[in-house]
Amino acid sequence: MSEAVILGVIREVESDSEENQSIDSDYKMILLNELRMMLCLLRDKESGVLRCRLDHLVADFTEMTQLSTNPTTQRVIAYARDWLSKIENSMMEFGIDREHHLEEGRTEFVGLEIIGKEQNRLDCVAMWACLDLSTGKCMTDVVVEMIAKFVRQGAETKGYYRNMSEAIIAWAGEQLCSFWDSKSEGDHKSITDEIINELEQVVNFFNKSEPGELDMLNHLLADFAEMAQLSVNYTINSEEIFMKIELEMARDWLRKLRKRIMEFGGGEEANVPQSVGEEGVVVGLEKEVQLISRAILDESTRCKLIRIKGMLGSGKTTLARQVYNHPDIIQKFKHRAWISLSSDTSVNEVLVELLHKFGGPLYVEEMDNKSLQRWLHWHMQGMSHFIVLDNVPKNMRLESILSGLPEEGNGSTLMFTSRYVIENACIHYAHEMKALESDKSWQLFFRTINKIINDEKNKFSKELERKGKEMLKQCGGLPIAIIDVARQKANQRLLGMEWEEIFESIDLGRLLKLVEPMYHKLDTEVKPYFLHLSLFKENAIMREEKLKQIWIASGASSNMKTQMIENPCDSLAKDSIINVVKRGSLYCETRKYRLNPLLHMLSIEIAEKEIGLEVIRSNGNSRLSQNPRHRVIHCGREKFSHSTNQNGKHLISLIFHGGGGYLDNVCSSYWESFELLKVLDMEDFGVKTLSKTTGTMTNLRYLGLRNNYLTNIPHSLGGLEQLEVLDIAQNFMVEVPDIIWRIATLRYLYMSDVVCSEPLKIDLWKLTTVTYISIYDLVFEVLSVFTPSRLRFLGIEDIDENSNVSKLFASLTNMIMISLCLTLRGFRFRSMPCLDQIGILIYKLQKLKLDGCLARLPKTLCELRDAKELVLVNTRLGEDPMPAIEKMPFLQRLKLRNAYTGREMVIKDNGFPHLSVLNINELWNLRNIQVGEGAMPFLEKLELKNCPHLKKLPQEIGSMEYLRKFEMLTTRHIATKIKNSGLISKILDVDIGPLSSMA
Repeated sequence: MSEAVILGVIREVESDSEENQSIDSDYKMILLNELRMMLCLLRDKESGVLRCRLDHLVADFTEMTQLSTNPTTQRVIAYARDWLSKIENSMMEFGIDREHHLEEGRTEFVGLEIIGKEQNRLDCVAMWACLDLSTGKCMTDVVVEMIAKFVRQGAETKGYYRNMSEAIIAWAGEQLCSFWDSKSEGDHKSITDEIINELEQVVNFFNKSEPGELDMLNHLLADFAEMAQLSVNYTINSEEIFMKIELEMARDWLRKLRKRIMEFGGGEEANVPQSVGEEGVVVGLEKEVQLISRAILDESTRCKLIRIKGMLGSGKTTLARQVYNHPDIIQKFKHRAWISLSSDTSVNEVLVELLHKFGGPLYVEEMDNKSLQRWLHWHMQGMSHFIVLDNVPKNMRLESILSGLPEEGNGSTLMFTSRYVIENACIHYAHEMKALESDKSWQLFFRTINKIINDEKNKFSKELERKGKEMLKQCGGLPIAIIDVARQKANQRLLGMEWEEIFESIDLGRLLKLVEPMYHKLDTEVKPYFLHLSLFKENAIMREEKLKQIWIASGASSNMKTQMIENPCDSLAKDSIINVVKRGSLYCETRKYRLNPLLHMLSIEIAEKEIGLEVIRSNGNSRLSQNPRHRVIHCGREKFSHSTNQNGKHLISLIFHGGGGYLDNVCSSYWESFELLKVLDMEDFGVKTLSKTTGTMTNLRYLGLRNNYLTNIPHSLGGLEQLEVLDIAQNFMVEVPDIIWRIATLRYLYMSDVVCSEPLKIDLWKLTTVTYISIYDLVFEVLSVFTPSRLRFLGIEDIDENSNVSKLFASLTNMIMISLCLTLRGFRFRSMPCLDQIGILIYKLQKLKLDGCLARLPKTLCELRDAKELVLVNTRLGEDPMPAIEKMPFLQRLKLRNAYTGREMVIKDNGFPHLSVLNINELWNLRNIQVGEGAMPFLEKLELKNCPHLKKLPQEIGSMEYLRKFEMLTTRHIATKIKNSGLISKILDVDIGPLSSMA
């Protein structure tokens, strides 16, 4: 094909008549000479590897040949002739001479060698095209269009794009504009306009930049160019239903990359390990190393992606280094690479570094990302490799790196450490770093000190050890902080200080400096949420719904940017600011989080400056503010005057922690001073009575009274006309007047074990959450017409055989709701009535929890088509529940606790086609579980706990492809037997152990 094109051009140039001299005669002779020499060279070479590889360059020559036939000036012909000459000379050079063949494996470097020689030329737009040819593809459409444009316009040298990436971005902008110019209108044109704007901003930025500055940004520009190409692809080729999502994704990535380019240089340094082969002080990682190694060494042949995530200084790099140097890993993978990244590292730099690490070509720095991906993919075919990317930044697009790695690679693995959840990455196994426990913290501290002092006789008394552990609590189990403190203390010891004196104090300011970068790296719109974490107790377990409610009420989401965060808890967890301690169920059970003590101290320190936080402590260690907006009062056994709390007219939030009877003798006027107060939280504070004057705080939106000793709720609370959250749960036998209906703004009502002198009138359809209220204390209203409803969570308790559950179900039927999580609790040891009429909620229930004795399961259970989760607690069914439950068409999660008293449980063939989690607990009589063929094909997690007579597992467990986690608590004898059975050997994460009471 290439020969035919060259011959055609020769004939066209030769036929150029004297009357129509579009080509100067001198240049015509030079051009014909170049074409004939290339044709001779091509015909002279033999077929096979040599001819195949020469075709890459011939294809390039052919493209330029076609362009050279339509020049408008002598300068354009000179440009084309110069280009053709360079290509021919390179082929001649690498051909050595006409009597010798090229060395196999050598010709692919031709284009790269040209680049190495010609980097300083501005017309290297054409040169970069060679790099695509080395992977079997002719000159890219991008380059052809750009060169053609420049050749035909006879552009001056200074008009050429300075690199391939800049050309691609300009091309992408033209393609997007021309696409929408051809359409009169479009649903997604506004998004495309935003993309074009991003492209133009980057082009303008580079036009204004000095050449030296551009060299530093070429790698980031290559990433931006790749996303520009994808934007064009999404616009032109995506199906309509996916186009909006894909264009928004491309726009967001371009926006982030543009910001990185313009703010280049402000990132953190690469997290360079001491040495990949150097062993530092390592404590408490044995189980983690074993788990991750098992995930890497499993039988899968596809390329795996392993993630190690955790906050700054949590030991991610140390753990990754332990895995990297594990003997089994070294034995399996002959090709390993470790790359340390910074927040400014680009995908382009990673691809270049990988090619260098694995013996790729020398001159690849000027390649665009697509070319690098193809080169890497070709080079690593059949190569079993293990790659570690340490400290992956938040905005790195891992798909661009994975595109360069062969999917089938003998179990090859890319493992990365990061503080962030990297979006759109299909993770094979994810590990979350946890804070070290007290004993492990002490071991790390002790070993680090001994390594520095090098004194094997150095031992601590039990009292000193206790004192040291108490001191280390302020490190929050964070290895980087523990090691830093150990170094401080070791240096103090070397200066002659006694250990008793050394353990007296710790430099908190220095520790906060270690974690402060985590705050500065947060997105601007997320920072207010972090600062308002200072309102919670240190090391507290925080419920997700309470976090969100206090954030909203206290003003953390008051501006437009913060309101755009769909789930602030999720954003903070993804950035390793808060840790998930309870993930909750699929839909309805709340997640719970914990904030590391060091980050909690940091939030207080910054919140005092940024949002007017004031912390008052009964021990006198207070920092008062002149006009505080948020006040946290810590009460211990010490008494302190209420007069320190009088300046409250500007307060938005008032939070009480501790107890000690601080509010027992407070006068009623105390509450009248808080005119602007929106958040009042006294959870776990030991409150016995609530003043009537609390009802005067008419701006109050959140009132938290959970887990106190209240005996009654004052009628005055009905006057809280802006209250949205009322939490009086876990106040045993608290009397509640019929005031709920008066609070029109109420959306969340939390109660339990309340006493009502008369049933409460509650418009369920107006509330989002109502948990838990006695079925006898609720006035049910059956709506006559279909009514839109906010209701998502409803908990009804005290249900017995006399309860009218039919009326309850009927009251829910005409509510138009997205989904409902319904919990029904029985009254102590009485049986709940027949629940067959629950079937009328066919399209409403997403989760159903039945807590209490049942004679049988509802016959209509299988009609709950939208139910994804079922929980049975204390139902004590006499009949095997599995035949009824497995008929629920889309059930994904099933939890049974003390739910069945029988000995055998049977899951039929192909039963539970969508189940992913099965939790069986406290089935004291269970002896056998039968699992039919093809049952639970997508089961991911299986828990069997406190079933002491269950001595063996069903054989089918060993062949469940997606089963990744298995937990079992049983007797020591059964635990040993199952461990030795080999049945669970293919399950990645296994935790089998005896309960102390069952050992």
